[in-house]
Amino acid sequence: MNCSIARALDEVGEWWTLLIVRECTQGTTRFDEFQSELGIARNVLTARLERLIELDILERYPLAERANTYGYRLTGKGTDLYPVIVALMQWGDRWLAPNGKPPVELVEHASGKPVQPLAVQGKNGRKLTFRDVRFAPGPGATKTTHAVIDNRNRRVLGDGDED
Repeated sequence: MNCSIARALDEVGEWWTLLIVRECTQGTTRFDEFQSELGIARNVLTARLERLIELDILERYPLAERANTYGYRLTGKGTDLYPVIVALMQWGDRWLAPNGKPPVELVEHASGKPVQPLAVQGKNGRKLTFRDVRFAPGPGATKTTHAVIDNRNRRVLGDGDED
């Protein structure tokens, strides 16, 4: 499937994966900390950590304070998942928080002000929904992708074929 969403989900679509990434953003680095915080079985955690290293989302590094012990931290590729984690958190806060009361608020450290909700925005800063966005072929588009794009734009935007 020539789809970036499908490829991304192939790497991070299993729920333990994003929870491990979440834990890394909260300062968790050691195997025992991941296990304790997540309540995950050792064999499952071992497999997920190895897979995340293989995918270059995490890297293993030696812990200076503990001989023969390693920590785990996000790579650049893993750090780029932070907006995905925040978007899922904000969606969960909006739609799933008990009594509409989110358990955690994100606040910018430097200013102390709440973080703005993530949104797809136009150049002018206006929030856009999927009904406001047209798909256009990218450099990796195949003939099939062109057809998918045309069909999507016609169904969602009511567009005719403009090519």
